[in-house]
Amino acid sequence: MPCVEVEKSSRVVYVISLLSGQRHMKALKQVSPRPTRHTAPTAPMQEVRCAVRFPLTLPVTLSAGKDDFAARTLNVSASGVLFELNRHLTAGLSIRFSLRMPGTVLGTPRDVLVHCAGRVVRCSISHTQYLAAATIDEYQFAEQ
Repeated sequence: MPCVEVEKSSRVVYVISLLSGQRHMKALKQVSPRPTRHTAPTAPMQEVRCAVRFPLTLPVTLSAGKDDFAARTLNVSASGVLFELNRHLTAGLSIRFSLRMPGTVLGTPRDVLVHCAGRVVRCSISHTQYLAAATIDEYQFAEQ
């Protein structure tokens, strides 16, 4: 089954465009959601990427139910994030987290704070840390 990516808002496109170094405001002001098709994986363990990932290491606090714990991002995209942390997370677990996107990276005068809700899609161990991949199902830009 092909993966279909639909950008969630023109503001997300703007942030992602800034991360990738593309600062074409005229194209971003009139962005409408449009699907982009990618081919399905041919091997059983191959992953399908629905959005461009950006290597971005940020400290973050994950919340799952009543538990809060520290993590850091390894990469971020419009549809998900990869966390490095020191505990295992179960696939399907609902999580909340906030990302403070640095203004220096975005090319903006201030940092951009984004509150996110999503779910863990997989968790594995790499050397001494766990790696948890999560979707970003909902997000809200904080007023600053």
